[in-house]
Amino acid sequence: MSFEEEWNGLRAEATTRMRLNEAGKGSSGGGGGSGDLIVHQDDLGRVGHEAFLLHDRLKKAGDMTRGAKDDGSTIKAASTLTNHHFTLGGALTTMAMTWNDQLKTLLQACAHISNHLDYSKKSQAHTDAKIAADMARLDGTAMPVSEISKYYK
Repeated sequence: MSFEEEWNGLRAEATTRMRLNEAGKGSSGGGGGSGDLIVHQDDLGRVGHEAFLLHDRLKKAGDMTRGAKDDGSTIKAASTLTNHHFTLGGALTTMAMTWNDQLKTLLQACAHISNHLDYSKKSQAHTDAKIAADMARLDGTAMPVSEISKYYK
């Protein structure tokens, strides 16, 4: 391969890389004009908030078998049927217990999603701040690309 061919290949590769580095600065959504990596965490917050709201709604609406003081209509009916020697009473008790177990599992899943996304949002903000501090010079100015590229060799 001649010098000219190799040189033209390297120039084409560099041009492609520069175009990729500039992608996203237009109206298609990327960072603003600063070229900084910016992570928007609004989506994490919205999903976590929806999981929290779902948890509250499920806790209120799904607790129909137990009632306010463990005397919900399902449990009362099961107890009354069992006291009158109906087999259905035992089956209804089993159904109510299964319902409550499934409800607790679903509530735990909603709480886990909400808590995990809250943690992820805070953790990402902390990581972003640490990276920004690590990538700055002592005087607070941005580290030049030539210094950054040393970390990747």
